Amino acid sequence: MVTESGVVGHSYLFAYSRLMLPAMTSIVRELAPELAGRSVSPVCWMHDMRRRFRLLGTQGLLGMVISGIEMALWDALGKELGQPVARLLGGEAVALRAYDSYGLLDLPRDEAAIRESVASGFRAVKIKIGYPDAAQDVAVVRRVREIVGDDIELMVDYTQALDPAEACRRIERLCEFDLYWVEEPVAAEDLAGHALVRRTTRARIQTGENWWFPEGCRAAISASASDFAMFDLMKIGGFTGWMLAAGQAYAASLPVSSHLFVEASAHAMAVTPTGDWMEYLDLAGAILQDPCRPVDGRITPTGPGLGITWNEEAIARYAA
Repeated sequence: MVTESGVVGHSYLFAYSRLMLPAMTSIVRELAPELAGRSVSPVCWMHDMRRRFRLLGTQGLLGMVISGIEMALWDALGKELGQPVARLLGGEAVALRAYDSYGLLDLPRDEAAIRESVASGFRAVKIKIGYPDAAQDVAVVRRVREIVGDDIELMVDYTQALDPAEACRRIERLCEFDLYWVEEPVAAEDLAGHALVRRTTRARIQTGENWWFPEGCRAAISASASDFAMFDLMKIGGFTGWMLAAGQAYAASLPVSSHLFVEASAHAMAVTPTGDWMEYLDLAGAILQDPCRPVDGRITPTGPGLGITWNEEAIARYAA
């Protein structure tokens, strides 16, 4: 978006599937007139949009687009004032600890990459599991623990792959590997299932990347669904929703980690009272002039704004 003074506000979204791109871009075009003539006030924007779509609801693509616009407004506001968003939120641009995030591994092909993560300074690594059988889960986690050693935190993510009974069975077999957390072992919306797994196993359960707006956080806390909270800026409601959810997490003593959007999430994590780990997964580096890179396993928010500026040549090359 472009302000009357010529400042450009940037943000990006993750559609999960190419099939969703036309619908999301259509929503952006339909909402664009709502921005004309408004002040650059991201909190007011979010509150106005949630009131306007109260009957429809803002979960799903609409909420993702609204949150993306909210993030772009924060970026424009920060650039207008010459300050990083973390400073506008009352914090500082501090170095935040991050874990290197992997998908399903193909061992031994991926061993070198994991060793490089540790050598570069990461003090934590996350891998996805949920292989066809529990024995393969155990074998992969055992090998990764051997590679990283006992001093590196190791997280695993089931990506909602199991039912509660199978989750309990598999997780018990993984406890010997001193896992920092087990993420989304069951369907994200199954808060009762998460609570059951949490009560039944010895593992610490992580969920939250699929909580929609602060109300999703409230529901999960009420259900005792998780030992942690993981916020996704695109789903929690941009910075406006994040700050409201962070207050709930603080009151419930839940450590908060980020999901995706490393450039913007760093600003939110810098002002989160119970901030825990940042996820490092570079979605946008290929199209940014100055990609966000970890230094000694830490991420520092940059500015002004969110520190995002497009590489226009790359944008043209990758445009769908």
